[in-house]
Formats: sequence, structure tokens, C-alpha cells
Amino acid sequence: MSRVYLDHNATAPLRAEARAAMIAAMDLVGNPSSVHAEGRAAKSVVEKARGQVAQAFGADGADVVFVSGATEAAALACAGRGLQAADIEHDAVAAWVETTLRVGQDGQVRVEDPARSALQAANSETGIVQDLPQGLAVVDATQAFGKLPVAFNWMGAEMALVSAHKLGGPKGVGALVIRRGTDLAAQIKGGGQEMGRRSGTENVVGIAGFGAAAAAATRDLASGVWDEIAKLRNILEKTIEASAKETIFVGNSVARLPNTSCFAVPGWKGETQVMQMDLAGFAISAGSACSSGKVRASRVLRAMGYDAATASSAIRVSLGPETGETDVARFCETWLTRYERHRARAA
Repeated sequence: MSRVYLDHNATAPLRAEARAAMIAAMDLVGNPSSVHAEGRAAKSVVEKARGQVAQAFGADGADVVFVSGATEAAALACAGRGLQAADIEHDAVAAWVETTLRVGQDGQVRVEDPARSALQAANSETGIVQDLPQGLAVVDATQAFGKLPVAFNWMGAEMALVSAHKLGGPKGVGALVIRRGTDLAAQIKGGGQEMGRRSGTENVVGIAGFGAAAAAATRDLASGVWDEIAKLRNILEKTIEASAKETIFVGNSVARLPNTSCFAVPGWKGETQVMQMDLAGFAISAGSACSSGKVRASRVLRAMGYDAATASSAIRVSLGPETGETDVARFCETWLTRYERHRARAA
């Protein structure tokens, strides 16, 4: 039986549109900084993608700076600025800020000084969506972009982070979106590419894929694809809750990403569940996928006030556009079988 991929928040499968754009870009010879015809052709691909990302993200009047991914974008946006954030932020942001902001059990962060704060639009582990105050220094929109109708111009933030592979583009490319006129010094210095914000020859192939994926994700969002995914997520949770009543569903009383379910059976290690489901043909995760394969108690859930037993037992299931009803039904049946085995061993 074929495997079922339910880890879209870690990385989404490459979209056909992105693959086609990347293959076409591979045939380009020129360096986008060169002034001859070959260079101009490469530059044209980069600028087309820049426009596609800007339009998809509602970033007219902003600068889209292409980087190697959201981690580099976070470093460029946050390093040396003395920003504050909550302990639910992704490690890429948490590494550069003081995690002093308070977060409630509902996952909502209390921001007192937006101009000195970084805040995620949606959490990768729980799917919980933040009510973003105006005037934030940095917004991590990595998970929300492509899944929710978000727009940079609505946010009123100085900068936002986005990544290609979360919405069906290639890995290894992302962007820092900067409100025009914002003063930001480059960390990678050299030839002055990307409007002087990030030197180095642009990844033309990756950028082409990013632009195409962003455009395709916008079409999906407009057509209601993610509304259907939310229905499947809700079916999954109701099915599990009906037979495993002790299950704790994180964030199901507040706004969440439409594809994300984070739940825990205290005492049943998340790492064990991930391995058991992997052997059964299902790709899920326990927390963020950006920690070199490490599985540990969720820092996010601990910050929200959950105890260590619950935080160590949580798993994340994240659906995507190709997920079907049969996939959800198979997952629930398989997970519940292993849940009953866990209960029998614990008795």
C-alpha cells in the first residue's frame, strides 16, 4: 500500500508549476548581474518571480529580497536589533531575540511594544494563528503564506519572512519582504545583489520555482482548496476524539491553519508514535522538523503551559492539497489501532 504524506508543515511536495519553471530556468546560461542578452534573460526570470511572490503576498510597494530560506531571512531581519518575542517562535527567530513575551494557554502572544517585537503569523507545530498587531518589527509568515489570505500590506510590519518549500516550491530559497524605505544593513557583503541587502549570485533556478509556486498557491487559496482541507482535518479530529477520549487537541478552540492538527495522549511518547506510524506508511512529525532530526518535549507546548508529559507526547499531522478522505480514514484507523495497543500495555 502506498505511503501517505501528512507532514506538509515540514515541507510541501514540489508543485508541477514550480518543477516546470525550474526546468526552464536550468537552460539559462547567463548570470543575472551580467548586462548582455544572456544575463538579461536570467535577470528577467528573477524579476518575474519577484513580482509573483510580491503579488501573492500582497506586498506591493515593498522590497522582496531573495535569500536561501526563512532561516537566513530571520537572521537578516533580527540580528543585532534587540527584539523580543515569545518562546513559541521557530528556532530560526528565537536564536536572535529575547524570548520575554508572555503566551497564554490559547497560544496567543501578548505584545506590548510591536516596534520592538517579532511574532509569527501561525505556529508550525500547533497551527495556532496570531492576531497580529500593527507595527511589528518582524512577522514570520512562513507557515501562513499560501494557506491563509494574508497580505504584507495589511500587516503593517517592517519585515516578513517567507519560504518557498512550505507552499510547494523548492527547498533552499526564501525571501525577506521589507517595507520600502526601511533601513537594513546587509549581512552578506560582496557584489551588492538583491538591492544591496544580500550579495551573491541569485539562485535563478530556485527563485523561478518559488515564483511559480507562489502563483499556484494563490490560485489554490482563491478556489477554496484550503477550506476543503480544513474539513478533512476536522473529520480526522472528530474520528480520533470519538474513540480516544483522553486525547488533548491543542488550539482547537482558536483560529488555526486549516491543515494542522496537534494532539497528545499523555504518556505515549510523540517520538514513539512518529516511528510507529512511519513503519505503517504515514509521514507525520513531533514538533518542528528543523532540529536535525531531534525529537524532544515541545518547547512551544511548554511555553503554553502544558506539562512535560503532554509536551513529550504531542504529534503534528499536517495535510495538503493532495490529501484525500481515504488518506484521513486510513490514518485514523491505523493510529487508533496503535492507540489501543498503547492502552493495553499501559494497563
